[in-house]
Amino acid sequence: MATEPGGTASPSHGDTHEGGHATVGTYVLIGVILTIITAVEVAVFYIPALAGVLVPVLITLSATKFVIVVLFYMHLRYDHPIFSRVFFGPMMLALFVVISLILLFKYLPRFDPY
Repeated sequence: MATEPGGTASPSHGDTHEGGHATVGTYVLIGVILTIITAVEVAVFYIPALAGVLVPVLITLSATKFVIVVLFYMHLRYDHPIFSRVFFGPMMLALFVVISLILLFKYLPRFDPY
Protein backbone atom coordinates (compact mmCIF):
# COMPACT_ATOMS: atom_id res chain seq x y z
CA MET A 1 0.00 0.00 0.00
CA ALA A 2 1.29 3.44 -0.91
CA THR A 3 0.51 6.50 1.14
CA GLU A 4 -1.28 9.37 -0.57
CA PRO A 5 -0.83 13.01 0.46
CA GLY A 6 -2.86 13.47 3.62
CA GLY A 7 -1.78 10.12 5.09
CA THR A 8 -4.42 7.85 3.49
CA ALA A 9 -3.36 4.51 2.10
CA SER A 10 -4.00 3.60 -1.52
CA PRO A 11 -3.45 0.32 -3.33
CA SER A 12 -0.14 0.15 -5.11
CA HIS A 13 -0.01 -0.77 -8.79
CA GLY A 14 3.11 -2.35 -10.24
CA ASP A 15 2.95 -0.61 -13.60
CA THR A 16 1.82 2.83 -12.48
CA HIS A 17 3.24 5.69 -10.49
CA GLU A 18 1.48 8.27 -8.34
CA GLY A 19 -0.29 10.04 -11.22
CA GLY A 20 -2.00 6.84 -12.32
CA HIS A 21 -0.03 6.52 -15.55
CA ALA A 22 2.49 3.96 -16.73
CA THR A 23 6.12 4.03 -15.73
CA VAL A 24 8.98 4.57 -18.16
CA GLY A 25 9.67 0.82 -18.13
CA THR A 26 6.10 0.14 -19.24
CA TYR A 27 6.45 2.58 -22.14
CA VAL A 28 9.74 0.96 -23.20
CA LEU A 29 8.09 -2.49 -23.08
CA ILE A 30 5.15 -1.23 -25.16
CA GLY A 31 7.61 0.27 -27.66
CA VAL A 32 9.39 -3.08 -27.97
CA ILE A 33 6.07 -4.89 -28.44
CA LEU A 34 5.00 -2.41 -31.15
CA THR A 35 8.37 -2.85 -32.88
CA ILE A 36 8.00 -6.63 -32.87
CA ILE A 37 4.47 -6.41 -34.30
CA THR A 38 5.73 -4.08 -37.03
CA ALA A 39 8.55 -6.51 -37.88
CA VAL A 40 6.01 -9.35 -38.09
CA GLU A 41 3.87 -7.23 -40.44
CA VAL A 42 6.83 -6.66 -42.74
CA ALA A 43 7.83 -10.33 -42.61
CA VAL A 44 4.28 -11.53 -43.35
CA PHE A 45 4.23 -9.40 -46.50
CA TYR A 46 7.24 -11.28 -47.89
CA ILE A 47 5.99 -14.83 -47.16
CA PRO A 48 4.39 -16.13 -50.38
CA ALA A 49 2.47 -18.90 -48.59
CA LEU A 50 0.41 -16.28 -46.75
CA ALA A 51 -0.76 -14.47 -49.90
CA GLY A 52 -4.33 -15.74 -49.48
CA VAL A 53 -4.66 -14.43 -45.93
CA LEU A 54 -2.37 -11.42 -46.20
CA VAL A 55 -5.03 -8.75 -45.79
CA PRO A 56 -6.80 -10.27 -42.74
CA VAL A 57 -3.45 -10.91 -41.03
CA LEU A 58 -2.23 -7.36 -41.65
CA ILE A 59 -5.54 -5.86 -40.53
CA THR A 60 -5.44 -7.92 -37.33
CA LEU A 61 -1.86 -6.92 -36.55
CA SER A 62 -2.59 -3.26 -37.31
CA ALA A 63 -5.71 -3.31 -35.14
CA THR A 64 -3.67 -4.82 -32.30
CA LYS A 65 -1.10 -2.05 -32.60
CA PHE A 66 -3.88 0.54 -32.70
CA VAL A 67 -5.45 -0.76 -29.50
CA ILE A 68 -2.10 -0.84 -27.70
CA VAL A 69 -1.31 2.74 -28.73
CA VAL A 70 -4.74 3.97 -27.69
CA LEU A 71 -4.67 2.19 -24.34
CA PHE A 72 -1.19 3.26 -23.29
CA TYR A 73 -0.06 6.35 -25.20
CA MET A 74 -3.50 7.98 -25.12
CA HIS A 75 -3.81 6.86 -21.47
CA LEU A 76 -7.26 5.28 -21.87
CA ARG A 77 -6.13 2.36 -19.73
CA TYR A 78 -5.68 4.68 -16.76
CA ASP A 79 -8.60 7.06 -17.31
CA HIS A 80 -12.22 6.71 -16.28
CA PRO A 81 -13.99 3.86 -18.18
CA ILE A 82 -16.47 6.29 -19.77
CA PHE A 83 -13.66 7.67 -21.95
CA SER A 84 -12.94 4.19 -23.28
CA ARG A 85 -16.61 3.65 -24.08
CA VAL A 86 -16.88 7.02 -25.82
CA PHE A 87 -13.83 6.14 -27.92
CA PHE A 88 -14.35 2.44 -28.67
CA GLY A 89 -18.15 2.56 -29.18
CA PRO A 90 -18.08 4.75 -32.31
CA MET A 91 -14.92 3.00 -33.48
CA MET A 92 -16.72 -0.36 -33.42
CA LEU A 93 -19.63 1.18 -35.33
CA ALA A 94 -17.24 2.58 -37.96
CA LEU A 95 -15.47 -0.77 -38.22
CA PHE A 96 -18.81 -2.52 -38.73
CA VAL A 97 -19.77 -0.05 -41.49
CA VAL A 98 -16.42 -0.41 -43.29
CA ILE A 99 -16.50 -4.22 -43.17
CA SER A 100 -20.12 -4.21 -44.34
CA LEU A 101 -19.27 -1.99 -47.30
CA ILE A 102 -16.27 -4.13 -48.24
CA LEU A 103 -18.41 -7.27 -48.19
CA LEU A 104 -21.24 -5.51 -50.01
CA PHE A 105 -19.04 -4.40 -52.90
CA LYS A 106 -17.20 -7.72 -53.04
CA TYR A 107 -20.26 -9.98 -53.25
CA LEU A 108 -22.92 -7.70 -54.77
CA PRO A 109 -23.26 -8.29 -58.52
CA ARG A 110 -22.47 -5.25 -60.59
CA PHE A 111 -25.42 -3.41 -62.01
CA ASP A 112 -24.89 -2.50 -65.64
CA PRO A 113 -27.85 -0.54 -67.04
CA TYR A 114 -26.59 -0.89 -70.62
